[in-house]
Amino acid sequence: MPRQSRIDFPGLLHHVIVRGIEKRSIFLDDQDREELLSRLSRLLAETETDCFAWALLDSHFHLLLQPSATKLSQFMRRLLTGYAVVFNLRHGRVGHLFQNRYKSIVCDGDVYLLELVRYIHLNPLRAGIVKSVESLEDYPWCGHRELLGKTFRSVINDRQVLPLFAKRLRAARQQYTRFIADGVDAPSANLSAGGKRASLDLDPDLDDDSLFDDRVLGGGDFVERVLRHADQFPVGEKRSLRELMDLVASHYGVEPAALSQSGKNRNLAGAKAVICYVAIRKWGLKGVDVGPVLAYTPAAVSHAANRGESIFQEGTELRKKLKTIL
Repeated sequence: MPRQSRIDFPGLLHHVIVRGIEKRSIFLDDQDREELLSRLSRLLAETETDCFAWALLDSHFHLLLQPSATKLSQFMRRLLTGYAVVFNLRHGRVGHLFQNRYKSIVCDGDVYLLELVRYIHLNPLRAGIVKSVESLEDYPWCGHRELLGKTFRSVINDRQVLPLFAKRLRAARQQYTRFIADGVDAPSANLSAGGKRASLDLDPDLDDDSLFDDRVLGGGDFVERVLRHADQFPVGEKRSLRELMDLVASHYGVEPAALSQSGKNRNLAGAKAVICYVAIRKWGLKGVDVGPVLAYTPAAVSHAANRGESIFQEGTELRKKLKTIL
């Protein structure tokens, strides 16, 4: 059976699982782990993505992510490609580091957010890396310690997680600690698999389509809503690149047709840079799709997107003009 395409548009909560190729270790020392977390923290800020839980093990890692302004696929491509390059250079190796396709499951946050936080943060204990839930508080490669305020790391958006337990920070952390401890002996739902059937260990012979979409963890109504929205959401290739070009050209006072021609006009270069940034970083289009429209090579599109990011962030009026299509 062919693989289903990912469900991927901003605002979705994703449980992401990344494994090493052939189950090999993807972290050989603490410097590797710090490298990944540093890249993760930077990308979270750059892409307006929230992280609610994370755990690093030797051969794989878990993330609970909610991108708000970009696609998960773009976020993960930047995270994994950059890390793999540095890892291979450090350890004198070549070739693929990760399995070809990381696993991502769209989750109903209203129902599963806290269960997923607990599931991910208990992974080091269940894997035997730490011996008790108390020692989990001292394990540096898991977001549990971060939520308890025992590290200066800033990966998790604790402002979204802790208030779900109590209004006051101290009380919230106490209740969170009890919640984690209660999960040690409780039956564990399979939250690394999508589909309500898998997560609740239901009879595989049940005839209900809402139970069988392994890309989604949630009830039938949630699955239906997500799939319907996925068909309609105008991200990437479904958005109008021409509309973007018209708006940016208007802002810069250039003719839209000029954007498809080569040239060194400063306004034209600025306009193209913004278009590349929005199309690549915001919408998730590829350089090979955007390049021909702007008379750029894919490599030139990538460089222009880097320039366009700073232009976009500094341009208040420009952001207002583009708000209708972002």
